[in-house]
This record gives sequence, structure tokens and C-alpha cells, in this order.
Amino acid sequence: MTTYMAKPSEVVRKWYIVDATDKTLGRLATEVATLLRGKHKPIFTPHVDTGDHVIVINAEKVKLTGKKMAQKKYYRHSRFPGGLKEISFETLLQKHPERIIEVAVKGMIPHNRLGRQVIKKLKVYRGPEHPHQAQKPEVWEFEA
Repeated sequence: MTTYMAKPSEVVRKWYIVDATDKTLGRLATEVATLLRGKHKPIFTPHVDTGDHVIVINAEKVKLTGKKMAQKKYYRHSRFPGGLKEISFETLLQKHPERIIEVAVKGMIPHNRLGRQVIKKLKVYRGPEHPHQAQKPEVWEFEA
């Protein structure tokens, strides 16, 4: 028996739509990361990008459990002394709700060249509209 290894030229990519309305952020992010990596396919190969394109709509309607809505903070650093920036979840949800999902998913994929290639297939939109109708995306349903 030999283990099947997918070749990049053999991978067939689909487009999926995931609706973030009333979904818990972490559970949504794990599902999206699984689709992006291609772990839901039988041809999954760890060192090859076998994943699909994912469109996340209604990003502003994602929810958190417990007191995280008021307490969760996002940090970034400018690489200058004293350059630590902090923004709360509530503020980020009002200004840029797309970034919340992007940051959560990015933390769940590999932090290497493959991960940078995979994250480019993620498209996140604030409302129910998206410009990818020509790709004929399928709706991905899951319990969260």
C-alpha cells in the first residue's frame, strides 16, 4: 500500500459561503480554517494546499460567549519602542468586523508559506452581499 499524495495540479477547488449570523466566533473560525486547509476532503495532504475558497458573510453578526464581548482585546505592535496598540472587541466590531474573523482564522492555519497561500482564499464581508456570484458558491451549513 502506498499513501496518496495530492499534487497541486490535481486539486479541484470549490467556493463555499458561510453565514456568520449568530455563530460563535471560535466555532465559526475552526470550520472556516478546515475548509481553507482542505481537511474535509479525502485527498488532504499536509504540505499541499488542497483547500477551497470560503466567503464569510454577515461578519458583524458574529457572537461571543460569556463576558468576552466587553473584555476581549486585540493587540498589535508597530515595532517601535512603546508601540503596543490595543483595541477592544466592541470597537473592532463597529469599525472593521471583517478583521475579527480574519484574525481568528489566521491563528488556526499554519504560520508559514503554506498558511500565507491558504489565507488568501478567505473573503470576509460585513453584510449579506458579496461580489463572487460568478463563482457559483455553495452554502456550507454546520452547527455552532
